[in-house]
Order: sequence, then structure tokens, then C-alpha cells
Amino acid sequence: MTDIELLRDRLDAVRSGIADAARQAGRDPRAITTIVVTKFHPAQLVRELHRLGVRDFGENRHQEAQTKAAELRDLDLIWHFIGQLQSKKARQVRSYARVIHSLDRASVVDALASNAVSIDCFVQLNLTDDDARGGVRDAELERLTERVLSTPGLSLLGVMAVAPVDDDPRAAFARVRAASDLVMRIAPTARFISAGMSGDYREAILEGATHLRIGTAITGNRPAAG
Repeated sequence: MTDIELLRDRLDAVRSGIADAARQAGRDPRAITTIVVTKFHPAQLVRELHRLGVRDFGENRHQEAQTKAAELRDLDLIWHFIGQLQSKKARQVRSYARVIHSLDRASVVDALASNAVSIDCFVQLNLTDDDARGGVRDAELERLTERVLSTPGLSLLGVMAVAPVDDDPRAAFARVRAASDLVMRIAPTARFISAGMSGDYREAILEGATHLRIGTAITGNRPAAG
């Protein structure tokens, strides 16, 4: 079996799993966006996935994302920035990303302000006790949401989170769903939830996730960092 056939098989398996979970949740799988995370993988893999119909790609390191976006500018891709974002890099990320999933500080929000075309974004919620993981605490969510809403050039889609490794993912995503309900009381159109990765996307779908960030289940094991 060739590499492209293996890639197609993994992609089909994930799409089937998403459809099954969506049916279990009474949802339409077509309303769920799958973002393929290509961290450490070469641009050629993105081209192969594009040939298989993928348009949404996620990266969490600015330098790598910027390089790939430039190399692949001939393709109709939607780049999602999903990693922690430094204020000093915010405007550079804005130049190629269509969606930013990781707003977690007022300084980053302010750095993204622009009177140009709006960029879609999510506020990230931290579900752990580790501040280094990124994201705001529950108590800070409302304040940061209001900051985003008052900042020109940002269009709030909803909330994003990563389930803690050692916790029950369904319970973690239930917390995200509750956070989403809070955000929608402030911003009724911010109804989207970015949650779920290769090992827990089914649980995320059952709790209302609309954007999945899936890497190895589709791409295979990551190469070593360059």
C-alpha cells in the first residue's frame, strides 16, 4: 500500500468515526469542521491531503506555519493557528491564519486589533492547574470575552480547550460546553466549540464540539522536530 493510500485510509477512518459520533449525539456531521494538524510534517503532506479534499489545516508554531503557508500559497487552504500566541508575533500570524484558536491574554487580543479585515478567533479555556498550558481560568472567561468583543478586527467564534491528559475527556468537554453557554449569553453568535483531538474527538462531539483538531490519527506519527 502506498503512502497516499495509507493517508486516505486514515482520513476515511476518522471521517467515519466523526459521522458515528455525530449520529450518536443526534447531530449532523456536516456541521463539524475537521482541522488536520500537520505539526512537524512537510508541506508535501499538506498537498497530498489537499488532493484528498482537506482544506482546513492547523499549526501551533508560528515559524513553521508561516513557512508552510508561504510554500503552499498556490492552494486554497484555511490555516488555523492553534498554539500559544506571543503578542509580538500576533500581527505576523494574522497575515496568513484565517482562524486563531488560542486567545488567552488581553495583551494578545490587543496586539491583534486591526481596522482591516476581521479574523475569526476562539477564546481558550485552561482546564488544568498548570498556567503554562495556556488558556484562561473560568473566572476570567467573561472578562476576556468582553475584551475580544470590544476589539476591532476580531470576530469571536466561541471557546477552545484541550482536555487534560489524565482526566475523563467527556467530563472535561462538559466543562467546555458550560463555558460555551456562558460566552453565548454575552455573544449569542459565538456558538462554536473547538475541542477534541485524535484520542478524544468522539467525546468532544458528544459534548457539542464543532471544530476538531486532529493530527496523528490522520497524518500518522509525527517526524522529529526540525
